[in-house]
Amino acid sequence: MSDRPSNQLFDAYFTRRDMREVFSDRGRVQGMLDFEAGLARAEAEVGVIPAAAVAPIEAACDAGLYDFEALGEAIVSAGNSAIPLVKMLGKRISQTDAEAERFVHLGATSQDVMDSGLVLQLRAALVLLESDLAELGALLATQAQRYAGTPMAGRTWLQHATPVTLGMKIAGWLGAVTRHRQRLVEIKPRLLVLQFGGASGSLAALGDKALPIAQALAKTLDLTLPEQPWHTQRDRLVEFASVLGLIAGSLGKLGRDVSLLMQTEAGEVFEPSAPGKGGSSTMPHKRNPVGAAVLIGAASRVPGLVSTMFAAMPQEHERSLGLWHAEWDTLPEICCLVSGALQQALLFAKGLEVDPERMAKNLDLTQGLVLAEAVSIVLAQRLGRDSAHHLLEQCCKRAVAEGRHLRAVLGDDAQVTAQLSAAELDRLLDPAHYLGQAQVWVERAVAEHNQFNTGFNA
Repeated sequence: MSDRPSNQLFDAYFTRRDMREVFSDRGRVQGMLDFEAGLARAEAEVGVIPAAAVAPIEAACDAGLYDFEALGEAIVSAGNSAIPLVKMLGKRISQTDAEAERFVHLGATSQDVMDSGLVLQLRAALVLLESDLAELGALLATQAQRYAGTPMAGRTWLQHATPVTLGMKIAGWLGAVTRHRQRLVEIKPRLLVLQFGGASGSLAALGDKALPIAQALAKTLDLTLPEQPWHTQRDRLVEFASVLGLIAGSLGKLGRDVSLLMQTEAGEVFEPSAPGKGGSSTMPHKRNPVGAAVLIGAASRVPGLVSTMFAAMPQEHERSLGLWHAEWDTLPEICCLVSGALQQALLFAKGLEVDPERMAKNLDLTQGLVLAEAVSIVLAQRLGRDSAHHLLEQCCKRAVAEGRHLRAVLGDDAQVTAQLSAAELDRLLDPAHYLGQAQVWVERAVAEHNQFNTGFNA
């Protein structure tokens, strides 16, 4: 067991294991080595290095062959991870083929290795993110349809407003997920591009072979060749970070909604239960929203990390000092936090526990006041808007003061009964009859989800 300090205590809670693997030391090193192997293949294809040099270089491009702790210590003096890694790579190749060692890293610079390696990692991260978002969308679509007609209190400024449905609320979450899936598809052509510019971006060391090598390298790594190297043009990475920030925010919204609905005073919707989940160290009765805490925590942490990516954008001249370095741990951490939030969101969507009876009971907490608007709208057509609003306002105040249901107060008011029959009042005071377009919003959100799936798979 290594004596090296570890900082992984909270990883299982906040991060998807597969995503942490992508951005582990091994994942970072393998991304850089994949670049070096690809560069050798490309340069051999163009005829810049001997074809015989490729196999020894490729054989040494296996992260499992390297001492990450020694590499980390070497970075302290080198200033980046590529410089010592290339030295280690060269030494390993020279042990079996001294001639091939001469052709390692030819014409590239350390930032080419690190940035292109990062892009390869981001491609792997995108696979995980897109898979989780697709699954989350499918689960939310199912739940939205399941509860499309389940009335609950709509809440504005944390107060009861008018009735909505749980399906409508879930459809809101679903719509955001669909838009984020669209954003990730749209960003990939800009994000998944090669970084290859050499010392100052001109690739002068490779002469007239530079562009053919760049084209061959992009092809062998299955990346797009951009219009030029982007050593200090970081908009691609910052755009990706921004999209992840949006995803984190939407997942935080989901977590916030569920945690509020789990409050004792509401008790309408709950995270899935499991033995030992959400308990208290002192209070046996507690059921804490521990999954929602991850979603809300990520939504709180990611914006600061995204701001670091923005702050690191004005990089000087052709290669940056310090600002580039600020990105190294920042973007991977954003990916890891979003991945962890997605894991919790998937658990929510799979096993959401709903109490429709409590929803109905809560709808009646204000004894009909949540439907005052419904009555006011109808009366406005008969008495005029201002008169109807003033009349309902007075009836609501009387209902509160007397502790009576609004239906009873309205039934006793001569002005109201002169305009509305008892049957009309009963209907207007029934939440099921004042759900507006809630069902339509569910249908539209699900249709958009299905349409994206159809287009994506076409």
